[in-house]
Amino acid sequence: IGLYIPDRIKEGYGPSEAAFKALKANSAELVITVDCGATAYDALDAAAKMKLDTIVIDHHMMMDTGPKCAALVNPNRPDDESGLGYLAAAGVSFMLLVALTREAGRRDWDDPPDLLNFLGLAALGTICDVMPLQGLNRAIVRQGLKKLSQPGPPGQGGIAGLAALAEVAGAEPPFTTYHAGFIFGPRLNAGGRIGNPLMGAELLITDNTQTAFSHAAELDHVNAERKTIQEDVLRESIEQLSPFDENCAVIVVAMEGWHPGVIGIVAGRLKDRFRRPSVVIGIDGNRLGRGSGRSIRGVDLGQAIHKAAAQGYILSGGGHTMAAGMSIRAEDIDKFREFMNRELSGTVRKSLEHRALDVDALLAPSAVSFETLDQIDAFAPYGVGNPRPVFAISNMVCTYAKRLRGGHLRCGFRHAGSGHTLGTVCFGAEESGLDAVLTDINTPPLHLAVHLSRKKWQGRDQLDVQLLDAAFA
Repeated sequence: IGLYIPDRIKEGYGPSEAAFKALKANSAELVITVDCGATAYDALDAAAKMKLDTIVIDHHMMMDTGPKCAALVNPNRPDDESGLGYLAAAGVSFMLLVALTREAGRRDWDDPPDLLNFLGLAALGTICDVMPLQGLNRAIVRQGLKKLSQPGPPGQGGIAGLAALAEVAGAEPPFTTYHAGFIFGPRLNAGGRIGNPLMGAELLITDNTQTAFSHAAELDHVNAERKTIQEDVLRESIEQLSPFDENCAVIVVAMEGWHPGVIGIVAGRLKDRFRRPSVVIGIDGNRLGRGSGRSIRGVDLGQAIHKAAAQGYILSGGGHTMAAGMSIRAEDIDKFREFMNRELSGTVRKSLEHRALDVDALLAPSAVSFETLDQIDAFAPYGVGNPRPVFAISNMVCTYAKRLRGGHLRCGFRHAGSGHTLGTVCFGAEESGLDAVLTDINTPPLHLAVHLSRKKWQGRDQLDVQLLDAAFA
């Protein structure tokens, strides 16, 4: 059994004829594609001609007819009636293992694996692919995070690589969706983005502690390098959009030399900053562009990308509602931008008209406590489809605002009536415009929108208050 992960720069995303040729040359007889392949018609046709069997495990939207393969496991295939189309590929893989283990039991096979030992990885994949934490996903993540947080050797609920990664990153159990999505995920993906694509997988499969720490330290270093590259691409993207056209429905930016490993992250940052679906395209020396897009609530980006491919605006593409990928000739980018704005202008306009930050409850400053947090945590895990509650705290006066690296702020507040004080952190304050308000000594009292969460620091629980937004009282 071998592992093959395409190089994003040399091969792009997903299956390719070149990859299948390399696998065939290494005596492969069966190739199982995971999280890709449902729309890779040409590549899988090429594999069939090589007499190479393929099984596709995917969750992306697909056409009415699937590609040529021995088996296609995808809850989003048109004839699937499971209702599990919200699963990540990690969840689909886990459910396939459940089915195979059940069949093995029927055939009286000895020593079936304990699938609970794979539940942590299924949870990690579900969170990192930003799938809705509802239904089966919620069960996978809730129980999987417990497995990830358990001490012990691989196969007993503990994973040597993640334990090493947590120590290198300074993370302590119990692990939450935050750890999975913002600490483990970016580091595991860093190798595939700008380094050796196999780095993350090698970390997860090792059971040697020394090797695990070596891989974890390397991934941590590569992730820091990734952040630098990412910020450069983000800055150049914003420069292209300045001054921003408010009539723009879909952002499409492109430049030669942008690293394909960071364009998806930058698309997400642009989406958050400008509140528009955003596509970022890096153009290589052959004038071929590789793009990645992120969408806003209520706008199906994947469907628009599929339509663009069908009508010839792009060479290929696919995805789901909130994210998509594509390839395009550089000379076609302007036409593609025009198509996307025509196609999505109506739904984007509706989404912007209903733009609001939903507040779940009003909270007194005195109620910001571990007791309140314990009640909130009873409804975890939080994520897409089950967002962490947003609380409003009224009539707060900003007493100090300290700028942090990365455009963030650490702020202190005092209630205008009771005098209760509150410390908060505001991520992305410079980008969102809150920086200018909170650092102005003449700013009047504010109504705050906050998240409450728990974090570990030097073995002790800390109550974390994240400032999401503010409005004049």
